[in-house]
Parts: sequence; structure tokens; C-alpha cells
Amino acid sequence: QVQLVESGGGSVQAGGSLRLSCVASGYINCMGWFRQAPGKQREGVAIMHTGGGDTRYADSVQGRFTVSQDYAKNTVYLQMNSLKDEDTAMYYCAAFDASPWVCVTSGWDVYRYNTWGQGTQVTVSS
Repeated sequence: QVQLVESGGGSVQAGGSLRLSCVASGYINCMGWFRQAPGKQREGVAIMHTGGGDTRYADSVQGRFTVSQDYAKNTVYLQMNSLKDEDTAMYYCAAFDASPWVCVTSGWDVYRYNTWGQGTQVTVSS
């Protein structure tokens, strides 16, 4: 129903920054960012309820990553600063409809999401 397209990945040196974008084909009110490194499980990075602007972050990225949106363009961004080697992964955005509370509490569960983007690779090197 809704389609997501990520962009903005690339290769950067440790300490650098990238901004990922996720463009949705229509409005959906709960958006999540996930990442998966080879041999690792997919892990939640950040969640935003686009209707109210509520956000949550994984401890591993707290203070370094920030989610924002352009509501009119159905676009969510992930600003990544002070990148570390361990941030290297394929990054995905995902979406499902939920209330603000459900979004920010259950949005860590990958099985809640109806739609996933194709992923964009982020590689951080020293």
C-alpha cells in the first residue's frame, strides 16, 4: 500500500556525518529506522510518530543520531553524527499505522511494520 525509498548512505570516516532520507508514497504515522550488519540481527535505531513528533532512540545512538521529518513531503530523515565503526550496517526505514504510545513502545518490534524500504548501506572506517 505504502512504499518507502531510502537514500543517503555511503562511506565515511569515523567521526563524520551522513543524513539518510526515507520518502513514503503516502502518509503513515509511525516510522522506524533499523539497521543490520552482516551476521547480526536487525536492530532498531530510532522511532518517530510523524503525527505528533514523538521520538525514541536506541542507547547505542542516543545523542549522535536525530530523526526529523518534512511532514508535507512524507519524508523522514535520520541525521547521523559522530559516526563510529560499529555504525556500519545496512539501514532500513519501515512504517506502520499506530497511536503515538503504541508507536514508540512497540515500534522496536520488526514484526509490527507493514512496509520496509530497500535499504541503504552505511560504511564507517577509521
